[in-house]
Amino acid sequence: MNSNPPFRLDGRQALVTGGASGIGEAVCLTLSAAGADVVIADLDKEKARGLAAQLPRASVMVLDISDETAVNTAMRSLDRLDILVNNAGIGMVGSIEETEPVDFARLHRVNVEGTYLVSRAALPLLLEAKGTIVNIGSVAGLVGMKRRFAYCTTKGAVVAMSRQMAVEYAGRLRVNCVCPGTVETPFVEGYLEKYHRHEKEKVREELKLRQPVGRLGRPEEIAHLVLYLASAEAEFVTGSVVTIDGGWTAA
Repeated sequence: MNSNPPFRLDGRQALVTGGASGIGEAVCLTLSAAGADVVIADLDKEKARGLAAQLPRASVMVLDISDETAVNTAMRSLDRLDILVNNAGIGMVGSIEETEPVDFARLHRVNVEGTYLVSRAALPLLLEAKGTIVNIGSVAGLVGMKRRFAYCTTKGAVVAMSRQMAVEYAGRLRVNCVCPGTVETPFVEGYLEKYHRHEKEKVREELKLRQPVGRLGRPEEIAHLVLYLASAEAEFVTGSVVTIDGGWTAA
């Protein structure tokens, strides 16, 4: 029996997109605590630097994942990569009638094409390391949500992308997708501020109640699932779409 502590990532390098805040920040903190060297990729240089200063082995990559040239240049700057966490993404509220083509294209460009661009550019290093990709999807990619047309569409694509790559590279690269419910993050706070400024607490309670456990998720809970999927203990796990949603998709 292996007497080493489980879920360790010593000697491995992880890149986390959207790593400076919310779920991405929690993932960076958790993977670092497990021994990984962490590359914090984010558009917000100052936040990324502030987080990197808290970690023993971290670096900052200022990156717009929707910019193909920037992504390719950034990936060429790495000499190794074992773990890629595609976390960066944006949201939008609106039905198909309320979603203008420019807005649909913007969400697709970041959430779908950005995940594709980063994964494609990182692939040679990941294959060399026999590494792993963890994509951050959403329950919105699995069930319909009112007034989330573009967001549901793009997160559904991330789920499908994860499954296809897992099959394509089985035995050479593990690819899994984590689908959170609503989590207490700046992303959700931004949604409340933009769309429900005068009724934040009322809507916050509604967000809690749509999950059977009656609360929002915590970023560190998502991060610990990512840690498991990135670890050697999950070597038999690939192509999985794992919900972590307080029972939302079971109800």
